[in-house]
Amino acid sequence: MVVRDACPTCGSSNYKKNGHIHNGKQNHQCKDCGRQFVQCLDHYLISEEKRDLIERLLLERISLRGICRAVGIGLKWLLSFIVNCFEALPDHLNVRPIASTLDVTIHRLEAEVDEMWSFVRKKANKQWIWIAMDAKTRQVIAFHVGDRSRDSAKELWANIPAGYQQHATFYTDLYEVYTGVIPATQHKPITKKARKTNHIERFNNTLRQRVSRLVRETLSFSKKLTNHIGAIRYFICHYNLTRAALLG
Repeated sequence: MVVRDACPTCGSSNYKKNGHIHNGKQNHQCKDCGRQFVQCLDHYLISEEKRDLIERLLLERISLRGICRAVGIGLKWLLSFIVNCFEALPDHLNVRPIASTLDVTIHRLEAEVDEMWSFVRKKANKQWIWIAMDAKTRQVIAFHVGDRSRDSAKELWANIPAGYQQHATFYTDLYEVYTGVIPATQHKPITKKARKTNHIERFNNTLRQRVSRLVRETLSFSKKLTNHIGAIRYFICHYNLTRAALLG
């Protein structure tokens, strides 16, 4: 427990009592700068160990209020912490870059592309998650959240690293919007029986099982699109790091 004996803003000890806050604690107000504060900080100090635990719990299928109950924190603090975590994520999704052109030639660079349904706030507000995955390393090389139109397919293609755009063969299902977006010489539309998109379809299942926002019948659905996208990016970045560790 930490007890303040001065204003946290200006350092003045010239303060007065000023009612109580929502949880019943005594509130104070600085007479010099007007800052309001409480003296006892035990409720607001979150240790690094607890922060690390929260980061791991965000990767599991547990609601935000469930994390609050399990760890003993407030929902307002958790939401602020999550926003900071999402803003710190890299745009490259922790994808291991292609080593060389020779490596591409020898190993035949292949990628799988698929889309899965989700929603924000209400099921009528559908948000499709478009994902591209390296077929060999199983790393997610790009994703996009939007509608199920050709425009979203173009956004996904724009997010795919240049090395894959130039050298990879892309396997998709027979959904017609991919035609014309992926160059014809690199595009291989196939049926499910060909089993050329089984890795990404399995990842879609993993994503639904691990991210509570994506469960079809859930009370943990996203209320904002930015948080919806952030939660998906957060899981993908961690997933790619895990795959990279397995690959050595």
